[in-house]
Amino acid sequence: MKHLLLKSALILTMALAYLSPGVAHSQTATPDKAAIKEMVREVLEENPEILMQALDNLRQQMEAAQASGSRENLGKLRNELERDPNTFVAGNPKGDVTIVEFFDYRCGFCKRAQPIIQQLLKQDGGVRLALKEFPILGPESLFASRAALAAMAQERYAPFHEALMAAQGALSESRVLRIATENGLDPAKLRKDMDDPKIEKIIARNHEIAESLGISGTPSFIIGDTLVPGFAELEQLQKLVEAARSECLTC
Repeated sequence: MKHLLLKSALILTMALAYLSPGVAHSQTATPDKAAIKEMVREVLEENPEILMQALDNLRQQMEAAQASGSRENLGKLRNELERDPNTFVAGNPKGDVTIVEFFDYRCGFCKRAQPIIQQLLKQDGGVRLALKEFPILGPESLFASRAALAAMAQERYAPFHEALMAAQGALSESRVLRIATENGLDPAKLRKDMDDPKIEKIIARNHEIAESLGISGTPSFIIGDTLVPGFAELEQLQKLVEAARSECLTC
């Protein structure tokens, strides 16, 4: 197998060197183009795993590069992620470990994660939860996020957020406003505050941050230097919190 890989690598290298545009070839040492193509074809037909391995290696390299870039951006954005005054913080605002959650009110996995997050906050009084509105599932998601952010002006974000997370099914505008009223919000003031350009800027900035970190789905969690894309069980979150706490003690 080792000899086959070496042979294949040599053949592919020769083929790429010869077939690449702009490469000058010696007339005395130029191999037959058709022969090289035939050799490459035969090797790949007989050993398709070579191509699959090459593609897998390329995928791993791309993922590693993306992860490296995400870690670098995470360091640059740490303060904004955890201490942005426009981001609501649940749990213990003075806690020693911050969980940043990117979520969408129409995301089923976000709703499934909600009681797990609440359980973690009850069990660990040292955790602060920074909630990043990240509406990606259509106009209803966007309307709900705008309403939630506007609720901060009436200091009713927390109960409204929890009610929206608990709501099953569609989140039409009328239903969102009804939920707001049921949770002590003035719907007329809420609609007015939703039109504040600041609301759109907050959501747009959250999308920019998510893109720079490679976040494309919800929920997504950031705990310490770890990005968790997707749903996470309580035990996993607890371990990451303890790891982040230990890291802080050694800073």
